[in-house]
Amino acid sequence: MRIRSHNALLAFVARCVVVGLAAAFVVNFLAPGLVGRLRGTQPGEGPIVAMDATSRHGPVSYADAVARASPAVVNIYANRTTLQRRIVPVDPLTQRLLGLRGIAGPWEKRLDRSLGSGVIFSSDGYVLTNNHVINGADDIQVLLDDGRVSKAQIIGSDVETDLAVLKIDAGSLPEIAVPDDKTTDVGDVVLAIGNPVGLGKTVTMGIVSATGRQLKMSAYEDFIQTDAAINAGNSGGALVNAAGELVGINTAVYPRTPTADGRGTYSPGAEGIGFAIPVTTAKTVLDQIVKHGRVIRGWIGTDYVDIPPPNGATSRPQGVLVTRVIPESPAAQAGLQPYDLLLKLDGSAIADQIDLRNREAMLAPGTKVRLEGLRNNVPFAIDVTLAQRPAPSTTGA
Repeated sequence: MRIRSHNALLAFVARCVVVGLAAAFVVNFLAPGLVGRLRGTQPGEGPIVAMDATSRHGPVSYADAVARASPAVVNIYANRTTLQRRIVPVDPLTQRLLGLRGIAGPWEKRLDRSLGSGVIFSSDGYVLTNNHVINGADDIQVLLDDGRVSKAQIIGSDVETDLAVLKIDAGSLPEIAVPDDKTTDVGDVVLAIGNPVGLGKTVTMGIVSATGRQLKMSAYEDFIQTDAAINAGNSGGALVNAAGELVGINTAVYPRTPTADGRGTYSPGAEGIGFAIPVTTAKTVLDQIVKHGRVIRGWIGTDYVDIPPPNGATSRPQGVLVTRVIPESPAAQAGLQPYDLLLKLDGSAIADQIDLRNREAMLAPGTKVRLEGLRNNVPFAIDVTLAQRPAPSTTGA
């Protein structure tokens, strides 16, 4: 009798447990927030995992990155004074008789202002921006993040990378953070900070769309491509990573249509395609301009292109193809010839024209290098003593 009563009790408890679990499931399904409220928590609450700069999982907000980088990004107002002749209108009779709409009057001064951005690289006042922002300017004003305005002096510029270094005298200047690992990967989140169309400090977000892009605007191009919005006035501003560290200097949007003055205009229609100069290039140019007042580059004296892939091949071979040897250049004196294939520089393989051009530029004039390659499919090696790269107008580049 006792055994039967004990079994009945166990069956009753089991039925209560099953009914309770079923009821909990139904309540949680129909009203998922009720359980949290009964526990004293709200939906979505719980432990938050802190993200670091190397995490592949994006944070909810980039406010910390912006707060870290934004104080070192400045607005630049470059004023240019130009002379133009005022046209004096003539009376209708003279217009009909002589076919003139007016005659040349006196020369008048006209003030042109261009807008841009810049990045403070050091607390002693060195600011990096684009050369096209300040080119030809006779008065440059820099608006700091804290509202101060400082007059800027041009220390030097480099047309071939479209970079320029300014100097401002102001106390308590912030400086941009630069990552120890300066490599940028496709897919990395980036923020563009600058002064688009004169609106003032603005932040846009995107990802790195590609690296190593060439637009054929100058000899030294290794652009970071991004879909972060970059507009007129962003030029010279900062492209930073999710930790607020500088990865590039914003410089161009695509496509660029050449104009008579060489500066180019931007055609409408292409969206989400912007370009920035990698921080490694920017830092090298800055250091050289501060030290020498200009960028000093080694020069072999040839034009070259990537080796085209063989028929039917999907991958391109390493190395470059010489297309022109400039007369009286180091290459000409060493005996390099058009159609030579250059495969190694000082024993290290040449990946492509970007690789060779950058390695060549990093070497000091007077450095002797050994080039190895193929001439008419026959291996050869030759020693070349680099010279200083002439101005772009005399190299044809």
